[in-house]
Amino acid sequence: MATDGAADRRRPPPQMLSAGNNGNCVMSLSNRLRLMPNKEHKAESYEDLQHLEFSPLLFSSLERYLPPTMLNASRDLKLQYMRDILLRYSPESERTRVQRHREYRQKIIAHYQPLQRELYTLQAAKFFVPSFLRAISENTEASFRNILSEASPGVYTFEMLQPDFCELLLTEVENFEGWVHETNFRIMRPNTMNRYGCVLDDFGLETMLDKLMEDFIRPLSKLFFPEVGGSTLDTHHGFVVEYGSDRDVELGFHVDDSEVTLNVCLGKQFSGGDLFFRGVRCDKHVNSETQSEEIFDYTHVPGRAILHHGRHRHGARATTSGHRVNLLLWCRSSVFRELKKYQKDFSKWCGECKREKKERQRQSIAATKLEILKRDGQTAS
Repeated sequence: MATDGAADRRRPPPQMLSAGNNGNCVMSLSNRLRLMPNKEHKAESYEDLQHLEFSPLLFSSLERYLPPTMLNASRDLKLQYMRDILLRYSPESERTRVQRHREYRQKIIAHYQPLQRELYTLQAAKFFVPSFLRAISENTEASFRNILSEASPGVYTFEMLQPDFCELLLTEVENFEGWVHETNFRIMRPNTMNRYGCVLDDFGLETMLDKLMEDFIRPLSKLFFPEVGGSTLDTHHGFVVEYGSDRDVELGFHVDDSEVTLNVCLGKQFSGGDLFFRGVRCDKHVNSETQSEEIFDYTHVPGRAILHHGRHRHGARATTSGHRVNLLLWCRSSVFRELKKYQKDFSKWCGECKREKKERQRQSIAATKLEILKRDGQTAS
């Protein structure tokens, strides 16, 4: 993604695609996005369009970064402009993978019969506890801080889900897993670390979870995680994980493939399974030492949510008895990921980068003081 203004003068902008007169794509330096979004611009919705290669939310998010001359263009023209840029940065192999996954989902949805159909449309009053709904409705920093507790720097906890919703989702997951077993359908697991659980997006809950991210998680992330694209979250990966003696027992030390992670315990009866956090890190420092102030352990409570930076290193201790199920929503920002490619300083959010920067500043100040003392000594002599 190329940028304009001061950023343009720091580095040559990468080339983007634009549509030629013959409908093919040709290289153009003029087809680019702005560094800063137009916050006053009301982006259009693309959800009614079929067979898009990318998420409709992604187009709505990127629209605010269009150059001023494009903001009032027709939706079709804006769509083509943004699509050309995305195609430039999305390899054909990735687009093929996405298409195959789409076909995989369509096959599941065509054959699986949902048990709890009320889950597939977001019903805020039935899903969320009143305190959470009230805070989101007021949409102020004060209302958010009134329900959130910052248990550790960058780790926020709050009451979120109604017990009835937790039970409904648990029964729907059990129903889906029963269908998988009966039909011998081979499903994709949530990630490379969890051998149990399922991807909720794959059997029809994607639209509901999109709404959850857009209307309920993004307002919180905009306030508490602005440095990692909290205001531009546009895609998600929603799934449940299961722990117990006959399932995954624990989860090793890792970071999430997200900018912001929502983790909510659904139940059931269990012991153990605490999360342990060990500081936020960029790719370069992901294996660096943990500082004492970064150590934090969290005990799950059904219905209570924990919201944290995706790059916050963490893991799950052994679930020693019972059966624990958690809902996870990995929220991602395409804009942040693109801008990140051109950044070298991550001291706004990486704990180790921040410490290195402070050490450089300390050494610079010490060197300056020493030089002043030397000059004063020479003048006195």
